[in-house]
Amino acid sequence: MSHRQKSSYTIFALIALAAGCSKEKPQKQARVPVIVATARRTAVPYTLTTNGVVEPLQTAAVEAQVGGILTRVAFKEGQEVKAGDILFEIDPRPYVAALDQARGQLARDQAQAASAARDSARYSALVQKDYVTRSQADQIVATAASAAATVDADRAAVERAQVDVSNSTIRAPISGRTGALLVRQGNLVKANASTPMVVINQIEPILVRFSVPQGDLPDIQRYFGTGKPLPVQALASEGPGSTLDGTLAFVDNTVDSTTGTVLLKAKFENSKSTLWPGQFVDVTLRLYVDPNALTVPSSAVLTGQNGSYVFTVDNAGNAHQQNVQVVRTADTLSVIGTGLREGDRVITDGQSRLVAGSKVVVRPASAAGATPRIADSGATGGANAEDPSGPPAGATSGTPSASPSTAAPPAGTGGRPGGTSRPGHGQ
Repeated sequence: MSHRQKSSYTIFALIALAAGCSKEKPQKQARVPVIVATARRTAVPYTLTTNGVVEPLQTAAVEAQVGGILTRVAFKEGQEVKAGDILFEIDPRPYVAALDQARGQLARDQAQAASAARDSARYSALVQKDYVTRSQADQIVATAASAAATVDADRAAVERAQVDVSNSTIRAPISGRTGALLVRQGNLVKANASTPMVVINQIEPILVRFSVPQGDLPDIQRYFGTGKPLPVQALASEGPGSTLDGTLAFVDNTVDSTTGTVLLKAKFENSKSTLWPGQFVDVTLRLYVDPNALTVPSSAVLTGQNGSYVFTVDNAGNAHQQNVQVVRTADTLSVIGTGLREGDRVITDGQSRLVAGSKVVVRPASAAGATPRIADSGATGGANAEDPSGPPAGATSGTPSASPSTAAPPAGTGGRPGGTSRPGHGQ
């Protein structure tokens, strides 16, 4: 091989080597930034959420018991009144006159009865000496008895006339707030008219009426029958500032066969008149506190064709898709029945860019790595197994009880045997 040929081969080899070195190396997969939280066990109340309607504790439709001209209205529409306060006055003169007449008739008949009684005593003595016949004596005795009966009837008439005079002044039968005035001063009032003169509603305290599915009745009966009041919260449409705390006061004795629901009523003090009759409110009934529920933020739970799942992160920064069973939700938390363990890290933000095996990098966030705690209605801090409103101390997480009406619901299953869940009602 000539020197020129060797030079050519050398040049071609160098060109090929340079071309091979110029190829770019394959880029590594980019890491997806995410925010994570840790699955933790915490105390979570078991609640039933539904819609309710506010109703007064008592309602009184004020009607006239006597007729006449309405001479005075002693209150203003919407005014607070107390039991016994004067509301209306009807012209009493006809009834005062009737009372005077009844009293006069009573006095006359009392005098006649006294005379008849003296005649009866005299004739009783005369008949013993045969000065009068027995028939005459019996007639006088009967006359005296009739006069005494007439006096009794006159006394009843006087009492009736006194009642009519008293009814001409109408007083508040209960304490509460008056509604719209339906009869004005100067009008002719009829006794027992079909339209009341005014309606009084007692709103302090006040009731909220709501219904829950019949499937929740065993749990309600179990905890309502312990003697400890079950806390209820009512949230009016005005926002968080209008939330009131009350207690369950009534469970109906029948199930509505049309809707399959049970009627309940909760009592609220309502000292600031926050709740108003006829108002719609959101109602939350707390049955007990699960002291050992496994929870993750609800934002970490996604829904796919095979049910609910989350993305977990291992120590190497790899994302894994994990199917989970969500037994219920409470505020911003989801209670997990199966699929996770305490301490597992789950992704709460950034899941839309992930597939199984994706590389992730954890972004710093104020909520990262922490699971928020649920505010316990009426309780402070975390509840424990000794909380009388929670499951008994013998109940363990993940172990279903034999019967929801005889044993405490298992922690971590949302109070349902087998880990079944029931969504909030009315949502």
